[in-house]
Amino acid sequence: MSFAQKKSAVPVAQERRRFQRVKVHLLGRYMLPDRREFPCQIINMSPGGLALLAPGIGNVGDRVIAYLDHIGRVEGKITRIIDNGFAMTVGATARKRDKLAAQLTWLANRDILNLPEDRRHDRIVPRNPIALLTLEDGSKMTCRIIDLSASGAAIAAENRPPLKSLVMLGKVQSRVVRNLEEGFALEFVHEQSAETLEDAVSAR
Repeated sequence: MSFAQKKSAVPVAQERRRFQRVKVHLLGRYMLPDRREFPCQIINMSPGGLALLAPGIGNVGDRVIAYLDHIGRVEGKITRIIDNGFAMTVGATARKRDKLAAQLTWLANRDILNLPEDRRHDRIVPRNPIALLTLEDGSKMTCRIIDLSASGAAIAAENRPPLKSLVMLGKVQSRVVRNLEEGFALEFVHEQSAETLEDAVSAR
């Protein structure tokens, strides 16, 4: 499955037709113009727009900033209200849209193939988001946990460890699985217990 068919300049109508919406189940959070933040679930997405289920619904034309699992930061404007949510545009450069197309292709294929990483655990923002990350070479760095679940975490940090490298987030062995706009994503080597998760990853 491929979204971006060609990279040359095309008329706007044709540009819209380049992108196919796919059903995805991604969790995230978003902020409305009044700076209120809410959790959300993406139900379909293309490199040019998305639809999400959300508890806080703005108005058509409102600017929205969202942080999505596996995707990172996106922003755009609400185009229409749907049942229990809304649809919005995704504002991005041509290069960013091509990257989104590749990410969505991977996500769609992952769902079809039911790959092991397809674990839909609730994500939380820890009470203490500051954590200590130990890299493969033994060096340590302080980072901020954006959010986490029983199977992984999104990390904000200036330096990104190499992809596929093994690290320790607090006491939890993890693998770097992808880069995010403000950091990187980790997948825990072993699924964690929700009761002890925050204590295991947070710095003391």
